[in-house]
Amino acid sequence: MKHTFLILFVTGLLFGCGNKELSRKETVTTYYKAFGSGDFEKLKTVIHDSITLISGDFVMPFDKDSFNEFYKWDSIFKPSYEILELVEDNNHLIATISQKNIRNAFLKNNQLKLNVKFSFASGKITKLEELDYIGVNWKNWNQQKDSLVNYIKTNHPELDGFVNDMTMTGAQNYLKAIELYEGRE
Repeated sequence: MKHTFLILFVTGLLFGCGNKELSRKETVTTYYKAFGSGDFEKLKTVIHDSITLISGDFVMPFDKDSFNEFYKWDSIFKPSYEILELVEDNNHLIATISQKNIRNAFLKNNQLKLNVKFSFASGKITKLEELDYIGVNWKNWNQQKDSLVNYIKTNHPELDGFVNDMTMTGAQNYLKAIELYEGRE
């Protein structure tokens, strides 16, 4: 009887700990750690079956497979993320994050700081909405982007369209465009 109770207690403890639901703050922290470290399998554990990204007027709905394509696009730029602040807001969580990557460096806004609102269902992330950017110099950003796009359109038309191609190939072409632009002299 003693051994049966002990076995049941240990089994319950193991299964109970293994199924613990993450807090919203832990979920968002896991999301950014997985995104920055290249661990899509871990990322899949904290996102819902469908997830929507909202950036200004752009609304991008994904399922897990299509989100993996977006993830691959982002990973080409070798991002690193730092969570600066996490604040609970009713049924949402507001994260202030800092993002560094190759593309932001070229666009002269590295590190990029922004506030993102996370929505959840069943403990998983269902929506990320970019609320506002902190200290971003959009003039520099747009000048760099426009110079790059115009240079590529004129000198390497085979890469034209890279800026709007949110696939892994599009990101690779974006990096190639940056390299060609920076080595043009």
